[in-house]
Amino acid sequence: MILPIYLCGQQVLRKVCRDIPAGYEDLNQLIENMFETMYNADGIGLAGPQVGLDYRIFVIDLNVFADEKPEFKNFKKVFINAVITERDGEDVVAEEGCLSIPGIHENVTRKNRIRIQYLDENMNPHDEIFEGYKARVIQHEYDHIEGILFVDHLSGIRKQLLKGKLNNILKGRTNCSYKVKPVGMK
Repeated sequence: MILPIYLCGQQVLRKVCRDIPAGYEDLNQLIENMFETMYNADGIGLAGPQVGLDYRIFVIDLNVFADEKPEFKNFKKVFINAVITERDGEDVVAEEGCLSIPGIHENVTRKNRIRIQYLDENMNPHDEIFEGYKARVIQHEYDHIEGILFVDHLSGIRKQLLKGKLNNILKGRTNCSYKVKPVGMK
């Protein structure tokens, strides 16, 4: 089932999320719905708050880039109750966008290497290191479960320059090719 994607301004996007408890009812259905919603919106990652849930879950699928980058083939993952334990390596600047902030793309600086502990869709624990673009996408989605949006990483002047566009999203003046939950709707 395709879920509506919550746009910036929704309170759930600013919450530090809670862990998904063991035995969470319909976890497999939630994961399936999140992937379906993400694909419908042409995204590569989607976090719980983006579909209105204040739970520590996000999904990523980089297969769309596999023709150009073979290391992304079959990189389809579910991260549950994730905790980034290390961020190191070089600071790398790259453009990011977000399904919850349609039409805005900005350069964001992130560390090139992370270590993350998480549970997969079968609730099996993992402790892994990711580098490069994988690390960037994971950090972007991880920020969502910490109540952080990519625009929070921008300089004050960049935020000021985006104020009009962000206000338009808040007022419901945005065109999306996917199902959304605008600000002010419960």
